[in-house]
Amino acid sequence: MNAVPEPDRIDGVKHPNETSTVFGHDPIKAKFLKAFNRGRLHHAWMLTGPKGIGKATLAYNIAQFLLTQEPSADQPFGQEVPKSKLEIPKGNPVSSRIRAGSEPGLFVLRRPLDEKTAKLKNVITVETVRELRNFFSLSTTGNGYRIVIVDCVDDMNNNAANALLKLLEEPPKKSVLILVTHQPSKILPTIRSRCQKLACAPLSKMDLQSAFEAALPGTPFDKRFATLSLGSVGRALQLALSEGIETYTKIIDLCVNLPKLDRTKLLTLANSYSRTAEDKFDQLQVLVDIFLARMALSPFNHSSDDHAISGEREVFLRLCPDQYASHQWAKTQLEVSQTARKSIEANLDPSSLILDMGFKIEATATKILN
Repeated sequence: MNAVPEPDRIDGVKHPNETSTVFGHDPIKAKFLKAFNRGRLHHAWMLTGPKGIGKATLAYNIAQFLLTQEPSADQPFGQEVPKSKLEIPKGNPVSSRIRAGSEPGLFVLRRPLDEKTAKLKNVITVETVRELRNFFSLSTTGNGYRIVIVDCVDDMNNNAANALLKLLEEPPKKSVLILVTHQPSKILPTIRSRCQKLACAPLSKMDLQSAFEAALPGTPFDKRFATLSLGSVGRALQLALSEGIETYTKIIDLCVNLPKLDRTKLLTLANSYSRTAEDKFDQLQVLVDIFLARMALSPFNHSSDDHAISGEREVFLRLCPDQYASHQWAKTQLEVSQTARKSIEANLDPSSLILDMGFKIEATATKILN
């Protein structure tokens, strides 16, 4: 499993399957443990919430917890003493096998490798879902349970989603499926209805900082990471590792004189991403999305301290003075996000996409201010 690139891995940071501590999400852990202790463990759980807040880490912690419980004759899991935490003792061989991708009781369903390009495919295919047949046909080991983590359901194409639905409708005995999703509204209603929902909230500033420091020990935590990450430790880590603050500063600087966009600065920015790494461009797109979201919400944010960099608040006050402007920027955010997603799937040149983003932002500013 580890031979295949992992779509949710951040270079330089431990993967969620290597992270033993789940920061935050105490109500979610308590809800799951309550069901477990009552012997009412559902066969499918859906972890929802923004990307990067620790849902995958929670999924792996649930998996290793279930795979280390002793079965009894009258209950699927033996729990004479109610369990109060998901964490298992350090050094447990199940944890070691999960990290190595060799745990026979766990199958991680994610985007497969395209052998022609040696890159991950853009979607989870139906062929990948069908691999679960082999997984469930193998003889069981340990406590006899089979755990499937789908990370993430959003990546499935229609055929894959329908194949997963059949599995949810007729789950194999002693199986538990954990579905991770960042956008549950886009998941088939029939899939959602067959899962117990665990709605994970963005991390508090305290939990965000704790998770950040655990992932990058020795790296100072910049309070601007908390402002821009919106409770996502994954995003905060990417900001720290990829000069995210500097990139966000360029976005603000580009918009200072709107509705007249500085064409030279926009072209310079676009050219710098013409042959860039995919991850670097992804971060720029995410930061543009954050910028537009923060601008749309700015009329409702009355805190003078909530600004990421110098000059940001002044840009927001001028470009988004009222609810009408807020609505226009929210529409632009959605349009830019949808265009970026389609362009990335079509493997278009990043520089042309950046130019398109800039012109859409200019058009919205012109509509509001003129």
